[in-house]
Amino acid sequence: MAALAAITLTLSAANVLAQKDPEVGGAAMFPTKNIIQNAVNSPDHTTLVAAVKAAGLVDTLSGPGPFTVFAPTNEAFAKLPEGTVDTLLKPENKDQLVKILTYHVVAGKISSKELKAWIKKGKGTYTAKTVEGGSLTFTEEMGKIKITDEKGGSAWITTADVFQSNGVIHVIDTVLMPS
Repeated sequence: MAALAAITLTLSAANVLAQKDPEVGGAAMFPTKNIIQNAVNSPDHTTLVAAVKAAGLVDTLSGPGPFTVFAPTNEAFAKLPEGTVDTLLKPENKDQLVKILTYHVVAGKISSKELKAWIKKGKGTYTAKTVEGGSLTFTEEMGKIKITDEKGGSAWITTADVFQSNGVIHVIDTVLMPS
């Protein structure tokens, strides 16, 4: 019995050591770091990081939270009409940029498992209030979570459950727009 327990403990320890922190854009994301500390290391989120800096949200997203961030990739920002990102990054458009970025944040640390459970409980849909004050609607199709914004646009979660010390990031493929 003691030998079996020792083998089980050894295998469990080996499994824990073998687990890797999730990667985003090829960069490790560490659960001991906050959202900003991890995001700056993701080559897929340089536009988002630049936008967060321009909006003055670095301190907020480095704070205790917890926050659930639906983080658009550089490719997601590239889908916007030409010149949109450059225009939003200008100081005179800071209020609009803050509105768009905080629309991608929900208070709390919400996992994809929780989202799927709430979608099921809501008979196929779940709506969450964003930090910006608007709402995002979540549905599930073929095991993937789809997010619909107030303007009818939609994004898919492409990498879920990137846990941080102050919340969780879900990588998305499209920038969401508030009304």
